[in-house]
Amino acid sequence: MLTIRTIDELRRAVAGWRAAGEAVAFVPTMGNLHSGHLALVARAREEAPRVVVSVFVNPTQFGPNEDFARYPRTEAEDAEKLEAAGADVLFLPSVEEMYPGGAEATTFVEVPGISDILCGEFRPGHFRGVATVVARLFNIVQPDVAVFGEKDYQQLLVIRRMVRDLAFPVRVIGAPTVREDDGLAKSSRNQYLAPEERELATRIHATLQAAAEGLRAGRDIAALEREGAESLERAGFRPDYFAIRRAEDLDEPAPGDRELVVLVAARLGGTRLIDNLRVTL
Repeated sequence: MLTIRTIDELRRAVAGWRAAGEAVAFVPTMGNLHSGHLALVARAREEAPRVVVSVFVNPTQFGPNEDFARYPRTEAEDAEKLEAAGADVLFLPSVEEMYPGGAEATTFVEVPGISDILCGEFRPGHFRGVATVVARLFNIVQPDVAVFGEKDYQQLLVIRRMVRDLAFPVRVIGAPTVREDDGLAKSSRNQYLAPEERELATRIHATLQAAAEGLRAGRDIAALEREGAESLERAGFRPDYFAIRRAEDLDEPAPGDRELVVLVAARLGGTRLIDNLRVTL
């Protein structure tokens, strides 16, 4: 596996693969890799003979009071895991390489509407930062296919909308959420949890499952949303939202919609956790 830190070197590597007629799959990450990330790499290997994985903690998607400075950086461990997983290239750019004019002065990409609801409401500017860095990475790597985790469900839909609107020639794949044995979605932020918080965090998935069962039983959506938020509050969480939306576009469900998704963002101590569960009626 090659570790590449500059755009020019990465483009030369990709150009060589292209000349040999090889397709390229891409997995963008912020590092501190766990088995959920490695499942994305495995899916990418199924899609193309060449796989690029980026590790870049993107400053433009963090708010002023968020965890950019303390977000775990584990470069050496990430490289070992990616080599074992069969990645061809680890792209490890600096902030200066990604934003040569400065992160705050860069051209931004904004996906209207879907970026402003749910997590976008509570993290203003977050999805603008996500769309901007992914657009830049797509232009750098020029992949045929890109793989994202469904745990970040709203992010996945933002990226799909951006790809559609800007006509990127990239096929975007959503890979299923990887969970711990007790149901907690794998996340780099789980390590922020104290032991008692980690035990309590399993309530998130259980509350999503209860709402899904209620949907299948034909219960009122607004009541299920209210009950989900109240259940988490009683357990000690501070929910940003507990919402049931149409899976296709995160619009409010209409009568007859069959593909739904239950989404939650909640704070436990100083850690913000997100999760979701797809429901087919």
